[in-house]
Amino acid sequence: MTESDPHADLREEVAKLCARFPGEYWRKLDEVRGYPTEFVQALTEAGYLGALIPEEYGGAGLGLSAAAAILEEVQRQGCNGAACHAQMYIMGTILRHGSAAQKQEYLPKIASGELRLQAFGVTEPTSGTDTTALRTFARREGDKYIVNGQKIWTSRAEHSDLMLLLARTTPRDQVAKKTEGLSTFIVDMRKVLGKGLTIRPIRTMMNHNSCEVFFDNMEVPAENLVGEEGKGFRYILDGMNAERLLIASECIGDAKWFIEKAVNYAKERVLFGRPIGQNQGVQFPIARAYAQMRAAEAIVQKGLEKFERGERPGEEANMGKMLAAEASWAAGEACVQTHGGFGFAEEYDVERKFRETRLYQVAPISTNLILSYLGEHVLGMPRSY
Repeated sequence: MTESDPHADLREEVAKLCARFPGEYWRKLDEVRGYPTEFVQALTEAGYLGALIPEEYGGAGLGLSAAAAILEEVQRQGCNGAACHAQMYIMGTILRHGSAAQKQEYLPKIASGELRLQAFGVTEPTSGTDTTALRTFARREGDKYIVNGQKIWTSRAEHSDLMLLLARTTPRDQVAKKTEGLSTFIVDMRKVLGKGLTIRPIRTMMNHNSCEVFFDNMEVPAENLVGEEGKGFRYILDGMNAERLLIASECIGDAKWFIEKAVNYAKERVLFGRPIGQNQGVQFPIARAYAQMRAAEAIVQKGLEKFERGERPGEEANMGKMLAAEASWAAGEACVQTHGGFGFAEEYDVERKFRETRLYQVAPISTNLILSYLGEHVLGMPRSY
């Protein structure tokens, strides 16, 4: 944090809130695979999860850089924003492409916390990141759509009221481009749970509240279609740059947490009559991780600035997400190595954060897809897939 940081005050307030949720709080949740309800409620009441919702709909009306500062600080303080960060960027599809009625119906309630929009139904078991190959199908019948299919890695589905769902409305073999014929819907899961919608949690190496969801003749009112039928893929893509910049900011926060933890331990731990941080084998990996973090931070900052100017920051969003995820992992690796055996002890919180930050080299988009994006769209090489 520097004096020139325009979000210094915001970070300070977020840090105060996070202080109410120390490592012990997260460790207890890990034990029972629990959802951080109290933490999410506190962020909601403070208005942080509605940061990007315009003031006319009850939100804070802040820019993406402010949202990034909030999430970075959450991670830097040792907390975990994954339980609720999607609320910040999923609503952007409704904000940009929803009807006036949809915006008025949902955005104020999302901002106040009356409704949670945490679930993003896109990935499927057979298609993975090949989104246009998804099979979930929504068939129009009068004033409703009948949805059949399956999604996987739909995080927070058990703890969300609404889901933003991407489904085919025209078969893939009947469209000119594979990106056509996909539509986006707002699903009120409270109304269809057990009536066409089934949610099953997936146990993973971290407490991430991820699920697989099944649609069996699930009914969705036609009025819940976002924008035009068949244009949903473009609507989803619109929010991807924001998502990647926010996730990258979380990784930077993680890296800062790991680095600070490692530095403090390296200065305090004395072996063979000297602090272990005096040894280059301990000191240099931490210093290198710091350099990686600062480089990623600069790229992400440039991406945030471009986004707020209304430009498309595809290059910076993708590079920033990849580099920040790699920096947080490098910092985590250095932190574990610095702590030695204590790095594996739950009470230090290093192992928890280590598991949590590993996710972001895989999600929300894998490193290889980022590299293929850069190869094709930035460097002009032939499409690799």
